[in-house]
Amino acid sequence: MTQTNTVLLIGSGPMAVEYAKALKALKVTPVTVGRGAASAEKFTTETGLPASTGGIESWLREHKDNHPDRAIVTVGEKWLGVVTLQLIEHGFKEILVEKPGGHDADEIRAVAAAAKKAGANVLVGYNRRFYASVVQAQRIIAEDGGVTSFNFEFTEWGHVIAGIPKEEGVKEEWFLSNSTHLIDLAFYLGGKPQELSAFSSGSLAWHPLAAVFAGAGRSENGALFSYQANWAAPGRWGLEVLTNKHRLIFRPVEKLQIQKIGSVAIEPVEIDDTQDKDYKPGLYDQTRAFLNREAGRLPTIQDQVEMLDWYQRIRGDRG
Repeated sequence: MTQTNTVLLIGSGPMAVEYAKALKALKVTPVTVGRGAASAEKFTTETGLPASTGGIESWLREHKDNHPDRAIVTVGEKWLGVVTLQLIEHGFKEILVEKPGGHDADEIRAVAAAAKKAGANVLVGYNRRFYASVVQAQRIIAEDGGVTSFNFEFTEWGHVIAGIPKEEGVKEEWFLSNSTHLIDLAFYLGGKPQELSAFSSGSLAWHPLAAVFAGAGRSENGALFSYQANWAAPGRWGLEVLTNKHRLIFRPVEKLQIQKIGSVAIEPVEIDDTQDKDYKPGLYDQTRAFLNREAGRLPTIQDQVEMLDWYQRIRGDRG
């Protein structure tokens, strides 16, 4: 017997706390399953909600015939695919998994294959799509008749990341697990790639594949795009989307600035970002979109697989 009025929330760390806050505001009480006692206790302190310990595998064995019919996966990067595959095997049909949907490209493809075979709808959580700044930009783009070009930078602070404690193998996948936040947003607004010339060079101790990235191409919507990033130099994420009337500037992504044709002035755009201040930015609307099954606002795991070839070319995969 499934429970239709709640959601299984897997993980009890910081992201689970943020999802729980959004779910409570949406009048949905999650059933939360974590691993360790310390994180579960902290989750309860911050949300006022209970959290089971011991991990999802044992919980599913104990509740195989009585569990929510939807799930949100917020575990650590290395376990996203493992947990999602377990949920699919246990018959879950509606799953939201934090980006990028698996530990690496092979695991993401395995999740997509399992979801297709089981008829499960697995969505990937890219909350920046739901920022108030992005929603306002979409209105302007629609009024202007579409995007003609865009450019973006996904520079990561390599000197900081080097010192962050992570499980083995996580930093090597930093591009997929973190940089695609910004890259997904760029292609969400400007259209998926259709043509791409990609270049990369250099390396870092924690990311030997490459450290400097540049490229350009054309999107399915006909918009030309370019990008660059240098993880061994100063920089930050940024995105500029151009129409026939405006240049829309996201730097930082939470804010929107605009330059009008015929002017050099860059002005802030007034946005109603109340929800982005009350909750983790974008997460309230993302959670609502998942609960309401709002098609197209979140990528499916199959969409993510379609993007993987482009992502791997951008990050400099060889062979």
